[in-house]
Amino acid sequence: MEDVSLIILFLSVLGGYLLGIISGLLPGVHNNNFALALIALAPFLAEKGLSPFYIAVIILSNALSQTFHDVIPSVFLGAPDGDTALMVLPGHRLLLDGAGAEAVRLSALGSAGSVVASLIFVLPFSLFFKAIYPYIEAHMALILILIVFLMLASEKGESVEDSKEKSPFAKYKYKFFALVLFLITGLLGLFAFDRESLMVPVVNFGEPSILLPLLSGLFGSSQLIISLLTSSKIPEESVSALKLSRKRILRGILTGSAAGSLVAWLPGLSSAIAALLTGLAAKVDFDRITLKKKTSEPELGKLKTSLYSDPYASNPSTLESSKEFIVSNSGVNTSNAIFGLVAFVVIGRTRSGAMVAIEDILETNTLDLPILLLFFAAMVLTALFSYFSTIWIGNNAHLFLKKVNYSKLCAGVLIGLAVMVYLFTGLFGFFIFVISTPIGMLSSFMNVRKSHAMGVILLPVILYFL
Repeated sequence: MEDVSLIILFLSVLGGYLLGIISGLLPGVHNNNFALALIALAPFLAEKGLSPFYIAVIILSNALSQTFHDVIPSVFLGAPDGDTALMVLPGHRLLLDGAGAEAVRLSALGSAGSVVASLIFVLPFSLFFKAIYPYIEAHMALILILIVFLMLASEKGESVEDSKEKSPFAKYKYKFFALVLFLITGLLGLFAFDRESLMVPVVNFGEPSILLPLLSGLFGSSQLIISLLTSSKIPEESVSALKLSRKRILRGILTGSAAGSLVAWLPGLSSAIAALLTGLAAKVDFDRITLKKKTSEPELGKLKTSLYSDPYASNPSTLESSKEFIVSNSGVNTSNAIFGLVAFVVIGRTRSGAMVAIEDILETNTLDLPILLLFFAAMVLTALFSYFSTIWIGNNAHLFLKKVNYSKLCAGVLIGLAVMVYLFTGLFGFFIFVISTPIGMLSSFMNVRKSHAMGVILLPVILYFL
């Protein structure tokens, strides 16, 4: 093990934490973007004396910090990434009630609690999954197909009783739409992965990844355009007092941590899918579209967009379930980031862009125990910073948004994202980015969950294991 400078380690944690704030707050920007840039800069940084270990710390801290801060644009701007898309629904309800800061605080609590729970689960889960992983791998296709079936079967879209359609088949329409979205994105993934060699980056930053244009289009630029086409009114005040029982908070943390740790061992599964499963367990109805008359819903042309729907207005008794889901969903994202490192060490598999970058930089999938403990210490420190900054930003976000032209912010990020994709992946990557963007918008027009767009990875992975 190389000598580790605590000062450089602290600065690396701080750098990753600050990058996580940026990738968490700016719609369409993801920690994978920074990870890709750090891979490209690794040789230059190594010449300056920054070893691959510290670069890996920056990437880990960035990934964890983002899981705390990405709730803020989801709640206040209705601009989620792929991992927080489901959180917009309950978060928007609290925002309209003037409690957006409470939603952010619940999320921060869920993420912080998940760090503690994940560290407790690390040893038993590692031993368990190391023992059964050969059996999981042997039946991987069947497991993934079952998860996809649960995703599609649970899709209800617009509530049937609120719909004008009286046909007995109306309730199956949204399941069909979800299947269509899954298949379209799956075919897009097959097309893109088979032609990954066509990418010729304008700026040579190492081996380009087809995931950058795919995920940037499906979950980044598509949501930025939706946000530009809609408008939302932020309440003048935003309270942060917690009004959820300790029992529900603890249950949300535990279920989220367990679900997030589970998907970290399986290929092609995102935190959004784990969040969906925890939501079903908590009996959260994501899809019912019934707004209070006193609120105004942004419109996408003449179509409602599920991103701004309030599934709880007609049933106030479910408000606590929505708050618990926010805690759980945040726990999923944070636990998934932590167990991505654990899975990398235990089974030698990468399940996230951050871990792919770390494997590339370290050029190994074997970590010594002292290095692993330092990684965990860096993540705990990042979580501590992130918890307080998330709450502070959540308490003041509505004041900041009064001074910022959100449309110009979205447009700027959209242009920057397109330029980055072109520079890192070339003309073919930019082509994939362009065709991925309208496909990513389909979920809003179909009124189905955006998580079905994970077919872009799931379908190719399923076919690989068949």
